[in-house]
Amino acid sequence: MNNHTLSDITVDVWVQGGPLTLPDLLGSVVLIEVFQVNCPGCFIYSLPRAIDLHQRYHQQGLAVIGLATAFEDYDKNTLENLRKLVTTGEVIGETLKALDQYGMLSEGKLAWKIPFAVGMDRVVAETEPVTDERVQQYAHEFLPNFENFTDDQKKSVLQQVRHYLEQKSMRAETFERFALQGTPSCILFDRKGELKDVSFGQIDYKQAMVEHFLAEK
Repeated sequence: MNNHTLSDITVDVWVQGGPLTLPDLLGSVVLIEVFQVNCPGCFIYSLPRAIDLHQRYHQQGLAVIGLATAFEDYDKNTLENLRKLVTTGEVIGETLKALDQYGMLSEGKLAWKIPFAVGMDRVVAETEPVTDERVQQYAHEFLPNFENFTDDQKKSVLQQVRHYLEQKSMRAETFERFALQGTPSCILFDRKGELKDVSFGQIDYKQAMVEHFLAEK
């Protein structure tokens, strides 16, 4: 766990409920639900869970914020598609296919609305050259146990990292700053704005953690 605080969350554009700043949120437990528009699991599992937590604990001091990001499928995970999602319930790409398959759409659109603030991560062109040092740094940052791998495993991982970085045309600032592994991810801060947890996937202990930090004074 690093020493990041709420001020390290970068929102390029607010599409709903903003703008919010660090002083606005101090005193609240803050849950940042990080998702991609083209991420079926975000809509099947994680966002509905975040909405449930919002409804349960908003009055007790929980502030939930949806942060859309883009670490892949840059043509789909766009600000334009996020705005369509928030304003009309329109979903696209793999999200559309999956929700339609599971019967989770209403007249071809999302059957529910996101009730909390939603913003877009700052996504900029990737200009940093892919060097051996950068590949090593990336592997260590995203795989804390990298040094425990065998030599063959390390070689394989470094090849995969190099391939990923070479094809990576954009960089999402909050996603990379917090070394997120994918979407959905959750970033949790206490009432002082201090980072308490970063998780990837649908994590069952979210509710217990929220309750724990809400109870702190």
